[in-house]
Amino acid sequence: MAGKNRKYTREFKVNVVQAYESGKSVAELTREYDIHANLVYKWTQEYRNNPSGSFRGSGSVSEVSTSQDRRILELEQMIGRMTMEVDFLKKALKHAESALAAKSPPAADGQN
Repeated sequence: MAGKNRKYTREFKVNVVQAYESGKSVAELTREYDIHANLVYKWTQEYRNNPSGSFRGSGSVSEVSTSQDRRILELEQMIGRMTMEVDFLKKALKHAESALAAKSPPAADGQN
């Protein structure tokens, strides 16, 4: 996550809140949107308290000034999504391996 102060549009914040409320985890959202977890909780609280009046600031999506900065942001988001996919596949592989091990009979000759 970038260490600079960024401002976000109302639409961006609402998208994050809706993704969170639809079941995405905070970890997924922080990687996908490159934001701090506390923002997800803060924005969700604010939106739940006043959906129509929340996020009335004058923010922009981010302070991305050059095409290189935009590309870096896109690549960081892609890395976040790919990291989630790898984690999911690792868990699926462990589950499949344990299911396969539970079904296979033990070796009869004492060798592994």
